[in-house]
Parts: sequence; structure tokens; C-alpha cells
Amino acid sequence: MIHRRITEELQSRLKEVPAVVLLGPRQTGKTTLALSVADKCPSVYLDLESEQDKAKLTEAELYLGMHTDKLVILDEIHRTPDLFPILRGMIDRSRKPGMYLLLGSASLEMLRQSGETLAGRVSYMELDPLDILETYTDDGNADPLWLRGGFPDSYLSKSNEASLRWRRDFIRSYLERDIPQFGPRIPAERLRRFWTMLAHNQGGLLNTATLARNMGVDVKTASGYIDLLVDLLLVRRLQPWFANTRKRLVKSPKVYVRDSGIVHGLLAIENMESLFSHPVVGMSWEGFVIEQLVSVTSGRAEPYFYRTSAGAEVDLLLVFPEGDKWAIEIKRSLSPKPGKGFFHSCDDIQPAKRFIVYPGREKYPIDADILVISPVDLCGELKDFL
Repeated sequence: MIHRRITEELQSRLKEVPAVVLLGPRQTGKTTLALSVADKCPSVYLDLESEQDKAKLTEAELYLGMHTDKLVILDEIHRTPDLFPILRGMIDRSRKPGMYLLLGSASLEMLRQSGETLAGRVSYMELDPLDILETYTDDGNADPLWLRGGFPDSYLSKSNEASLRWRRDFIRSYLERDIPQFGPRIPAERLRRFWTMLAHNQGGLLNTATLARNMGVDVKTASGYIDLLVDLLLVRRLQPWFANTRKRLVKSPKVYVRDSGIVHGLLAIENMESLFSHPVVGMSWEGFVIEQLVSVTSGRAEPYFYRTSAGAEVDLLLVFPEGDKWAIEIKRSLSPKPGKGFFHSCDDIQPAKRFIVYPGREKYPIDADILVISPVDLCGELKDFL
């Protein structure tokens, strides 16, 4: 089993607060991680998709009262929002750390319910798909992770063909079974076309009106689709960063399908040969690198991009709480060179560090203050910095 980087932090938080909510898309390994933590302490696990386990909570307060000396793990907690007031009461009576570990696919409703009833009693964590530090091999080859994405069953498949089949099944299951749980009934085929359009436009500026027109729906409906996919941690809206300059800046966010394997699954890209010949290859690489870096920050830096109307741009700008900024340009070339737009943008932003991420392994300076670096090495520097 691949060791997840957040394991130690999860264990630490369980020693500090009464309840931890672990959120993430389905199949990222939340249950596996929770059970590995449970192995180290007295615990009880309930899967709220199981009718048998749900029946145990018919008298929830009585059942939970029998297990106050254990870590109670409640999987798919968003299915039973009426449990939150009961959990609040149980926590308030004991006020001891490590009482509950709540797992769920992210949803606004779940966050709203837990935010209303467990305020001050709960800590939130997000489990992303596998990242480049968790899957690092000595040869430094990130192509399998890029092609297959970070969902464990996809990444660990025996072949690229089996991986693609898993991702297609995953997409179908999400569309037909999972997504209807979180919002109004949306025709699966319509949402698949919408998701596929986003994959084709990976890393493009969000133009909801164009998406709506191409889908044959109104702008409000298209906005709702975007919001839903963002809430489920399947799509990222990367917001622009605004500098205090007189330049005209792009104000629309960029949109990325977060997992590169899902991008390739939606576009029927099976292997590296198909990927290299596909028009999405450059933006797929950009989105892949962005997700790796954002995952390593674990929410301790805010991600943005920067672009002026004249075209000067920084692909990723990480802004840390102390005010430091890292400007990152992403190139799919073994001999990357920054464009004038990157220099002009850095003049506006004044970042503390400047990087060009490329698919090679060697690390070297290309300018007095610009370092060319691989994704895994930059993730390592970022982890050390944090």
C-alpha cells in the first residue's frame, strides 16, 4: 500500500480535536487511510452506504454512547446529515479528542450541515488523489502518474488498457449514481458532454456563456454544472491574482479538470503515444503540474494565475500566508526558455522565487533568479519550505 503523506497530520489532528472530517472525491483512498489509522487505536467502523450499518444507528445516540472509548469512523457521512446534531451533543458531553472520523465525498450540503452543527468541534482535511511525492520512483519518471492520474485503482492498474477501463467506469458511475445524490437530477449524458468539453478546453479561461451555448442550456444552468463539479473536487477554478498596477488584467478564472487521468479518460487517450499526438498534451501537462504543487501545499498556500490583457502571464502563482509569492512557469520542453511575458509579469508581482517546471530531471539556473526544475524536485522544495 502506498503511504499517504497526510497520514501523520491526520493522526495528529485526531489527538487535538473531537472530530475530523476527511473529504475527497470517491476512490481517492479515504476508507483505506481511515482504516490504517484505526489499526493503531480502539475503533469501530460504519459504512453508511450499508443498510446493515445504517440500521445500527436507528438509535444513534444509544449506539454511539456504547463506543465513547473508541474512535468511531463514519463513512459516507453526507448520506445521513441528521446525525450531525447527535454528534454535536455527544462531543459536548465528552469534549475529548479523537472521538469521530467522518468521511465523505465533498458536497456543499455536507459542509453546510457540519459547519452549522459542529462549529469549533471539527477539523477539515482533504485527501487528493495520489501525488508525485507519494508515487516517486528512482528513475524520476512521472509519465505513468500523468497518463493514468492519481486515483489509486487507476494508477496501480496492470496495464494502460485496464487503467483506462477503470477511469471510464469511474466516470460513468459518478455521472449515473454519485452526482445525482448531491444536487438536482441532471441527465448523465448531458453532464458527460459538459465534462468532456471542459477536458477539451483544459486550462482555458472560463466563458460560461460559450459553454452554455454549446450545450444548448442557459447560463445559469451551465454555471450550476461548473459549481457542482468544483464542489465535488473534480474541477478546479484557478482564480486570477490582481496586482496593484495600472495594467489591464484578465479577470476570468481558468478551469481545469483536476485529475489528468480523468482528462485522458474523457478524451479516450489510452497511452503516451496517443497523448503526445493529442492537441491537449500541453495543457494536460500544465494542469497535472499545477495539481501536484497545489496538493503538496495542503491548503497552506493560495494558488492563482496572473495574466495581463497584453498577454504577459504566470501559469501558477503560489501566495503564502506570510506574503511570499512563488512564480511558476510550466513548459513541456526539455530546453525551456521563459518568454518576455514571464519577465514582465514578475516585474509586476515581485515574487520571492521564480521557477520553470519542465519534464527533465536536471535542475539548473537559466537566469540570475530563475531555476529550471522538475515537478518532483519542486514539490520537494515546496514541502521542505512548508
